[in-house]
Amino acid sequence: MLPWAVFGTKLLTQKQNDKMAIMSYALLDSGGEKKLERFGPYVLIRPSPTALWPQHAARKWDAHAEFTREGKWSGSLPQEWVIDTHGIKLKLKPTDFGHLGFFPEHAHFWPRFSSLCQGNKNPKILNLFAYAGGATIVLAKLGANVCHVDASKGMVRWARENAILNQVTDRSIRWIVDDVPQFLKKEVRRGVRYDGIILDPPSFGRGNKGQVFKVERDILPLLALCSQLLSEEPLFCLLTSHTPLFSPKVLHALIATSFATKSIDTGEMLIPSNAGHSLPAGSYALWTK
Repeated sequence: MLPWAVFGTKLLTQKQNDKMAIMSYALLDSGGEKKLERFGPYVLIRPSPTALWPQHAARKWDAHAEFTREGKWSGSLPQEWVIDTHGIKLKLKPTDFGHLGFFPEHAHFWPRFSSLCQGNKNPKILNLFAYAGGATIVLAKLGANVCHVDASKGMVRWARENAILNQVTDRSIRWIVDDVPQFLKKEVRRGVRYDGIILDPPSFGRGNKGQVFKVERDILPLLALCSQLLSEEPLFCLLTSHTPLFSPKVLHALIATSFATKSIDTGEMLIPSNAGHSLPAGSYALWTK
């Protein structure tokens, strides 16, 4: 029997599949530049360029679907389903980019938000390039007032659906569809201040009006704007990146250049595995008080 078979197709009844049984995430195996993951009741294979080692499992991977390097899904998946991870519910759905609405490497930071916000009853947090809203929801459930910003109207809609799933009201979240640099400039002019900032900039992207974002060119001006938006007693700034050139050392230098001297924790983002090696998935720099 495969070590992950209890989560795979063979031991799930059709009734369980129809109800979209809510389970969490797991990295089941990796190797051969691929990764085998469980998202709730579904086991998927997706590309992973950092998984250069052989697959750990002795037998063939058993999965419901695979996303290929050619950018196509094969197999059978529903249009959407729900998982429960780190105490929140997230709606997932396969996209043309191979994403599902949840980056497990980011979830490593969610349990830390409680201690990062300690001492501030209702901190104001700015979540930039905020995607499907996992961090937004975690922070809102902790009592934070969150400003959720993404240039994609569809992604903000998806994040709002996740908020409804978790019974988080719009009173604690400000939903913004805007180009991130342009929004930050407007917030600086308005004199708005935040106690914490989270940003996960893409390597390349376009704003809602076609503005082009290139991280190598735009990251320092972006961080300069962020530094102007911090309150007098800021709590943290978390910068994460999946851009290959942005190593922990590079992120450390960028944060140290852009913010007043404080504690900076840097490292690789890793996805722990049920079998085999943990999987590198980008870098982070966490600046704290």
